[in-house]
Amino acid sequence: MILSLKHHLLIWLLAIAAWTTAAAQERQYDNSLDALYKQIDEAIEQSPDYVADYEAKVQVVKNALARETNAEQQMFLAGQLFQLYRAFNNDSALNYISQAITLADRDGRADVSNRARAQMAFQCSTVGMYTEALSILDGIDRAALDSTGRCDYYVAQMHVYGELAYYTRIGWLREHYYDLQHRYRDSLFAVASPQSEPYMLRQETELLTAQRFQEALAANDRRRAMTDSMSHEFAIVAYYRHLIMNAMHQPEETRRWLALSALSDIRQAVMDQASLITLAELLNSDGDFDRSYRYIRFTWDCNNRFNTRMRSWQITPILNVIERNYQNEMKQGATRLRWALIGLSLMGLIILASLIVTLREKRKLTRAQAQLSGLNDELRTKNDEQAALNAQLQSLNARLQSLNAQLSESNRVKEEYIGRFMSLCSEYINKLDDYRKMVQRKMKQKELDELFRITKSTELKEKELDELYENFDSVFLHLFPSFIDEFNALLSPEVQVRPKEDHRLTTDLRIFALIRLGIEDSSKIAEFLHYSVNTIYNYRARIKNGALGERDDFERRVKALGLPRQYAGGQD
Repeated sequence: MILSLKHHLLIWLLAIAAWTTAAAQERQYDNSLDALYKQIDEAIEQSPDYVADYEAKVQVVKNALARETNAEQQMFLAGQLFQLYRAFNNDSALNYISQAITLADRDGRADVSNRARAQMAFQCSTVGMYTEALSILDGIDRAALDSTGRCDYYVAQMHVYGELAYYTRIGWLREHYYDLQHRYRDSLFAVASPQSEPYMLRQETELLTAQRFQEALAANDRRRAMTDSMSHEFAIVAYYRHLIMNAMHQPEETRRWLALSALSDIRQAVMDQASLITLAELLNSDGDFDRSYRYIRFTWDCNNRFNTRMRSWQITPILNVIERNYQNEMKQGATRLRWALIGLSLMGLIILASLIVTLREKRKLTRAQAQLSGLNDELRTKNDEQAALNAQLQSLNARLQSLNAQLSESNRVKEEYIGRFMSLCSEYINKLDDYRKMVQRKMKQKELDELFRITKSTELKEKELDELYENFDSVFLHLFPSFIDEFNALLSPEVQVRPKEDHRLTTDLRIFALIRLGIEDSSKIAEFLHYSVNTIYNYRARIKNGALGERDDFERRVKALGLPRQYAGGQD
């Protein structure tokens, strides 16, 4: 066919765009399996963009066909659309090859018409329309075919009989189909160039069947050298290489080439997925149920766009197995979560028991304080009579007052924190129960992708930490309302700490607030604030370096903040 200048330019522009995209994407390859799986995951997320780009390229050719009036150009463009649609949408592919046949018949081009029929027969056999494929092939006038058309004709015959042989369960009929396939293979070898893709592909297949693996690999290398990387043709070459590696019992290389083939298909917007189906099966056998489920669901969606029953029949049993394994994994996760909730509940009971014991001890201390107070009153009434013991009684009284003040402060802190802690425990148990109900509800509603997204996110943890710190700040400042001012009074002006928000503490203030409460170990402070021990050490050192007075005495003075002045210095 003679193409007009504008159609030459159109084809060259599409080829250059495809080559540029392929070259850019090839540089993204990493040979490790984990990296390839990650690239496939990213490609699946970007699939709508790849599909949109591909549809835009197809639309350019469709627009050109709609404007074209020359019969030769119309046949050519209809053939181009068939090639573009054959792995993207089966119905559209058959529609445009039918248009090409109609145009060729109307124009008296028997060579073009019969070659297009051979291509249509191959497409039909690819999607399981074997009866239609055989009927089309029977109607082809082989005398009207040129050498290229005869190659297409023999390839179509080989493919349909190979498919029939593979799927039939009748032994003698299978042998008959294979015999016909071999006859057409010999006919293809007689007319095709040894450097042509059909010839080299069949040669590689024959070497693989004969278990001549090194020769098959060499043949695959020659085909790969003739193929643009990341094109659909590259995906086919990589798929056949995975077959060779699988026959050679090299599981990692098998998966690597299968992943390369699947990645190329996704980026080229191929909807007739084969590599990703096989890869999903292998991942399922490897125990990677989550990724396997996502891959098989993606191939199912692609098949719905490609629109063939045959792929649905192939995918459905695989999908059922993978989905069953995925559901079992989710059930096990739910069981683990249920046991975790039970464990947390037991911990809550233990904490509650500890609180009860603490309250009992508090009551004992209160009774002891009452007894001491009564003894002190008696001693004061006898002060005049026992002058000799007056000094000792005063000393004892001072000690008791100091102890009472410390106990009073301790009780006040404990009461505040115990009340707030019990409230937080109750709230947290309610949140855990709400979370359990949400997980159960989404599992019942099959919202597994949403559930995976929620459990993968760290947003809940960050929110709970922020709420924990807010509660801590609120309670601490309630107990020690003048802490910030008294703390800054111990520091030189340039290092004094002023919170940006009212009723909130900065990280520096929280560290020394914990020290004020008696938590001095940097590792415990780091665990509470979710920092490294080294970071806590640096914070403490920086603040102490800006202290007024003795640096080594700074933390002792912090512990005395909020005490009555006469007890701030401690007792011997």
